[in-house]
Amino acid sequence: MAGSASAELLDLEKDELTFGFIKLTDMAPLAVAYEQGYFLDEGLFVTLEAQANWKVLLDGVIDGQLDGAHMLAGQPLAATIGFGTEAHIITPFSMDLNGNGITVSNEIWAQMKEHIPHEDGKPVHPISASALKPVVEDYAAQGKPFNMGMVFPVSTHNYELRYWLAAGGLEPGFYSPENITGQIGADVLLSVTPPPQMPATMEAGTIYGYCVGEPWNQQAVFKGIGVPVITDYELWKNNPEKVFGITNEFAEQYPNTTLAVTKALIRAAIWLDENDNANRPAAVEILSRPEYVGADYEVIANSMTGTFEYEKGDKREVPDFNVFFRYNATYPFYSDAIWYLTQMRRWGQIAEYKSDDWYHETAKKVYKPAIYLEAARLLVDEGLANEADFPWDSDGYKAATPAEDIIDGIPYDGRTPNAYLESLPIGLKGEQKVVGVEVQG
Repeated sequence: MAGSASAELLDLEKDELTFGFIKLTDMAPLAVAYEQGYFLDEGLFVTLEAQANWKVLLDGVIDGQLDGAHMLAGQPLAATIGFGTEAHIITPFSMDLNGNGITVSNEIWAQMKEHIPHEDGKPVHPISASALKPVVEDYAAQGKPFNMGMVFPVSTHNYELRYWLAAGGLEPGFYSPENITGQIGADVLLSVTPPPQMPATMEAGTIYGYCVGEPWNQQAVFKGIGVPVITDYELWKNNPEKVFGITNEFAEQYPNTTLAVTKALIRAAIWLDENDNANRPAAVEILSRPEYVGADYEVIANSMTGTFEYEKGDKREVPDFNVFFRYNATYPFYSDAIWYLTQMRRWGQIAEYKSDDWYHETAKKVYKPAIYLEAARLLVDEGLANEADFPWDSDGYKAATPAEDIIDGIPYDGRTPNAYLESLPIGLKGEQKVVGVEVQG
């Protein structure tokens, strides 16, 4: 990189902006772009505001109180197709890969352990939900519902938890237009809990486990109340996570501002991953501040610096637990969008069959790689990024994820969404739909 490199100011249509976020470590690109002065370099005066929950955050972007936000990848897609609140939200920037885990209470873990192979006294990873199945069956025999938490109906966490359960032979339940609990026919009842409240909700016994982003899995370990059983890196290697979301109207009205924001976020992502994560301790210090994540430095560092602790004292190397720039993490791939849409269809949030073309067209309405690459080109021209770090020739689709990178051994190819749905043993496919409490078709 050239030492004299500096950002060249675009002719900004709007320079005072307010962005929302939820207190999770993967909001880091926003905090870093602010603290490292990357927003200011672009002439942007940004305010970052923590939001109470994902619904409040989405509503803030839709009604214009927020100019943009750290979002669940499913939120722009769901809003654009009208599942929940309808609004055309787009993303020019994907915020990270991986970063989530599934945690169970100590009591559940003690029961699961009997069904998990051990080597040198430690559980063999990755841990399948097949080890949870006899525990759930035992609860059912006692007439007790088995409750678990996830953060929002269209969250990665909902889909990851469902994926893990289904891969282990457990039914996570369906949605229908008449019943949006997502618990139709479920062996395990999933419900929404805001991320920072997960550990306390589990400690109170309301839920027996949860899927959440960091630092709220590691918090359970530190508090001695639970054990993370699997990371999403083990569930689906380098899976897409959060995105930066803005309204389509904002992008059209303020194209240069949108580019400037995307430039600052790309620079933040580069900083987070450069030199083999050398800046991560500094990032952890930023995130531990009360205005950002507000968890203890040690709790955030446990996963942000390339390790992950499962059972207390069972700390393992997971260098890619949080990825912010490597592997084209920030490029908004259509195939990532399509995976989310297939999961919405799989569990009935998309009630009817959709053609492959529909999946491709919907992805292109929401994910905007052209904006991303235009911002990246400006950074390269300014000497602030390396030409080789961006997928200039991509058609927007990743190579298929191979079977060995996914816990159930079923590969994923975003080019063929319906064939992918057919390959999954549990879930809706073809013309099937949920009618009352039955899957028909």
